Amino acid sequence: MSDIWFKVGEATDFSNSEATIAMPEVLIGSVKGPVGQAFASMMGQVEGHTRMFVVRDCNQLVKPAAMMTTKATIRSARYVEFLGGVVQAAIGDAILDSVIEGVIPKDETETLCMIVMVWLDPSCGEETTEVDKKELYRSNYDATKLAIGRAMRGEPSIDELIANRKSVKHYALEDVVEY
Repeated sequence: MSDIWFKVGEATDFSNSEATIAMPEVLIGSVKGPVGQAFASMMGQVEGHTRMFVVRDCNQLVKPAAMMTTKATIRSARYVEFLGGVVQAAIGDAILDSVIEGVIPKDETETLCMIVMVWLDPSCGEETTEVDKKELYRSNYDATKLAIGRAMRGEPSIDELIANRKSVKHYALEDVVEY
């Protein structure tokens, strides 16, 4: 049984366009713990927020088993095509490469599971939005690998957060002088 009980990580990759920005949030843990329970409870569907296993391609379910869902409401078939195609493949490859590189222990791939919450800009679903599939793949791959690594290393540490409390602020507060 895995000693990895509940690990969280996130990352943002500010791509070359809003349509290809990636912001995955990952939860990694034992199939016998709270992450496994949350994973199993995601097997049903919720309108507008499709849940799916992460696969690299048809018949290529990643290990550890991973479930992904979007943080934005799905409103078009085009959006689903990007989510269940390019983005899903990027996340699957990032998970597998994290195992290959030893970030996720290979001998624990059957006892761990993952949940990945995915940001795919709603504008991707609009026919008028140009989406660079290569960049969409790259940004989601890079951000997912970074989020997994941060989860497994426990980053950022509480000491880092305390040290940068006054020097780092949320991008939405750029115009706010004091907070």
